[in-house]
Amino acid sequence: MLYGSPRVVSDVMTHTAVAVGRDAPFKDIVTLMQQWKVSALPVLAGEGRVVGVVSEADLLPKEEFRDSDPDRFTQMRRLADLAKAGGLTAADVMSAPAVTVHPDATLAEAARIMAQRKVKRLPVVNSEGLLEGVVSRGDLLRVFLRPDEEIAEEVDRDIVPFLFPAPSQPVRVAVSDGVVTLTGPFRDTSLVPVANRLVRAVEGVVAAECRVERDGPRETVAATQP
Repeated sequence: MLYGSPRVVSDVMTHTAVAVGRDAPFKDIVTLMQQWKVSALPVLAGEGRVVGVVSEADLLPKEEFRDSDPDRFTQMRRLADLAKAGGLTAADVMSAPAVTVHPDATLAEAARIMAQRKVKRLPVVNSEGLLEGVVSRGDLLRVFLRPDEEIAEEVDRDIVPFLFPAPSQPVRVAVSDGVVTLTGPFRDTSLVPVANRLVRAVEGVVAAECRVERDGPRETVAATQP
């Protein structure tokens, strides 16, 4: 792996994904969600091509409108939800086209898609649209469970010698709750932004900071960056 190479979706995704076909009955979808403790299921067609996703939000209109008689304004405003309320199969209630991600997408890219599209899980598909797995918010956050000691060891082994070979004084690495601090002379301060970027790319790093030691008081350069 190159210095600072980001982790990708295939590193953290669940490879064994639960999915349903277009003709899956409404009740079977609910049962699968309960059994597997998931909030959404990919909907497949053919040999495994993802054509949609059915989520809890897609299923709720059936309960919401079960014993109600919506007025004309509500009917016009909630037309799609009313259609889902009458749905019997996955094809009737799914959201399509599916919001998906490729296995070689970075974790940051997957997180951005989830935030922008307001979804909790993403089907992972190959170049032909075939399902390869599922990645969830929890999968993306697992990288931050890495121990501080492991993070410090990687930064000290792979990044410090690469950027600061044979310094007059050693560059010290400290990690606390995922926040990495590099302390040293840093004679070439133009490398500080590079160091911050490479450190932030290390798995489990929450933020990075470089502290420059001079003859006078210590100076913090490029303060903590998330």
